[in-house]
Amino acid sequence: MKMNKFSNINTFMGMENPYDKSDIVVYGAGFDGTTSNRPGARFASSSMRPEFYGLETYSPILELDLEDFKICDMGDLDLSIGDTDKVLQEIYEGTKQIIQDNKIPFMIGGEHLVTLPAFKAVYEKYEDVYILHFDAHTDLREEYNNNKNSHATVIKRIWDIVGDNKIYQFGIRSGTKEEFDFSLKENHTYMEVGNINTFKDIVDKLEYKKIYITIDLDVFDPSIFPGTGTPEPGGVTYREFENIFSILKNS
Repeated sequence: MKMNKFSNINTFMGMENPYDKSDIVVYGAGFDGTTSNRPGARFASSSMRPEFYGLETYSPILELDLEDFKICDMGDLDLSIGDTDKVLQEIYEGTKQIIQDNKIPFMIGGEHLVTLPAFKAVYEKYEDVYILHFDAHTDLREEYNNNKNSHATVIKRIWDIVGDNKIYQFGIRSGTKEEFDFSLKENHTYMEVGNINTFKDIVDKLEYKKIYITIDLDVFDPSIFPGTGTPEPGGVTYREFENIFSILKNS
């Protein structure tokens, strides 16, 4: 299939497989148009790729090698920066194209709003899907700065689609009282405040279910990952997060 909406094809290591022969497709969605603190997330995917040069493809912790997987890095989506609605539609279309070809999309943002159109594309094909959300923030506001589509509302917009008992949030340590009440008192989402201690229990519960994973890098403690738009103290360590992938691998 001809892919014509991607550019900046400077691939991550071990991800040079042809699109047609790949099972997993990596792509960037460089947008931070609703960022309310520090901009720059739009440069993430293009900035990350060169930093991977020189790293090994094999992980002795996970006992996995990237070269054993059929992964294609398609570069970055060409987005109409300045028009949020159009950007969201373009991300949706790019993700849908990958899913229609029966491949697993692996998107790199971008601010967290970019996960909304990607999720919509996934949900169209796999309606009975559960969300694992890693973040410092709840992202459950109804609106933010008079905007219903924002990095601060993205999980609420996803909840509007899937409803109760589908969203599991980990590492959360910042948000309004109303957002925490929405989850913890009204039980619209499952939320682990400030840590990821129950992650294995949740993964065991969701065995054989279809899973959508979304990660905001401010889930990490600023002492190890300060370069986010809205850093929050008290975050997850690298080793703790590495354990998450060990759990997923063994599930």
